[in-house]
Amino acid sequence: MKKYIKHIARTMIMGLVLVSGWSCADFLEETDKSNFTLENYFTRPEHATSVVNTIYAGLPPIMASGFGGGPWMMLEFATGLADTELGQAQNSLFVRSLINNSDNGYGQTYWTTYYRGIQNANLAIEKIPDIQMDQAAKNRLLGEARFLRAYYYYHLVRIFGEIPLITGVIDLASPEMYPSPSPVESVYDLIVEDLTSAETSGLPFREGTGRVSMGAVKSMLSSVYLTMAGYPLQKGSQYYQLSAAKAKEVIDSGQFSLFPRYTDLNTVSLKNQGEFIFMIQYAAFIQPNTVQQAILPYNRGISQYNAETGGIFANADFVRSFETGDKRTEEKQFFFTEYTLRADRSQVLQLGDYYIWKHFDEEAQLVTTSSGMNWPVYRYAEVLLTYAEALNEANGPSQAAYDAVNLIRRRAELPDLEGLSQDQLRQAIWKERWHELCYENKTWFDMVRLRKAMNVFTGDFEDYVGHQFSYGPTVTSRELLFPIPTAEVRNNTNLRQNPGY
Repeated sequence: MKKYIKHIARTMIMGLVLVSGWSCADFLEETDKSNFTLENYFTRPEHATSVVNTIYAGLPPIMASGFGGGPWMMLEFATGLADTELGQAQNSLFVRSLINNSDNGYGQTYWTTYYRGIQNANLAIEKIPDIQMDQAAKNRLLGEARFLRAYYYYHLVRIFGEIPLITGVIDLASPEMYPSPSPVESVYDLIVEDLTSAETSGLPFREGTGRVSMGAVKSMLSSVYLTMAGYPLQKGSQYYQLSAAKAKEVIDSGQFSLFPRYTDLNTVSLKNQGEFIFMIQYAAFIQPNTVQQAILPYNRGISQYNAETGGIFANADFVRSFETGDKRTEEKQFFFTEYTLRADRSQVLQLGDYYIWKHFDEEAQLVTTSSGMNWPVYRYAEVLLTYAEALNEANGPSQAAYDAVNLIRRRAELPDLEGLSQDQLRQAIWKERWHELCYENKTWFDMVRLRKAMNVFTGDFEDYVGHQFSYGPTVTSRELLFPIPTAEVRNNTNLRQNPGY
């Protein structure tokens, strides 16, 4: 963290200039550019917008993918439900084999990138209130900043456990230069505080540009309450009720609905629409989505991309765990097992495994080799499943819980659930989460908050610690968290490495 902080002020100021969207004329109107400082920069409304834009800049780096794999894959390989053909991606292989260590570059990327986002959020929250500008616009920008700070902390606390809780701007003279970790509950308290503050900021309930909306705030808050109800805080029924209430606000808004077809999920023209509540934004030829190379079979010659990395694909035993007749397992719904050859599109190649179709940008793969497909962070399907689970946990089976989960099942062309005990409905909802939200960086978080994992052969849920992946490794208690990166522990002696690493 020391190395990061030494460069943070320069990084922030340069970032403000680079992402502000000013024209050349606007830029030239400013005087004495060589003397930009944190003290004299924040004087105009566009400065407020530019600093909030830098917070968004922390979202895409986690999804960067190539021949070294990608940081986002860390959360997928930790489930035991993903496979790879990319032998040089050692970070992926270590996580998948449950022999991970603190030198893993994926974890370092999460830590550095998200703390940079937090620092920029702290800067926005501190400086924007003093800028003379339209009050409604100011409130919305502060709401976005608080949502994004909460988003980064929500990921960091679930991935690493006790972490430094930094809420002010840090420089080399700050007493927080070497921060101590805070209790997990304190981190969650800040997350809830930020999100409830964002709820009062006047954000639109739906936002088609990709910026934070009220729907995103309430969707994330329902997820946070659901997690707080489970492990490690175990706050129980009251928090399940809070989770259900926030999810219901999203449902009752009428702003979101499930797409009628699964293929709408990877239709680029529908990004930020339909069931998409909040997404990581990409633009072809400007800031393209590089996940496309990762989800291709390794060097099979089916794509216009030269980098067919085979970075990640679905565990076949997991795909077979879907119910018979589940539409999600049909070809080119959630997965694909065949594709035409680049050299001759009349020839179809059988791929031999289940590759991930739900993130597949066919235009980019066939023509442009530059994808503008967004990455889904929160979509309406998750809100429905959160609502169903939280209601069932708080009050037992109810028609409202059945209605929510059955909307998911009807799209999958599966029969409605009915007449189940609380435990039977609980496990049915869990299974729908595993299947519907697969390969969207959700399942590992569910495993840890529930302390449960699905046995892909029986469909039953068993204890996460002691759960054996279908290909051999067995989960131990250390896999409830990822290791704090080596460089952070070395640079800050106040940090404590997580048990087992």
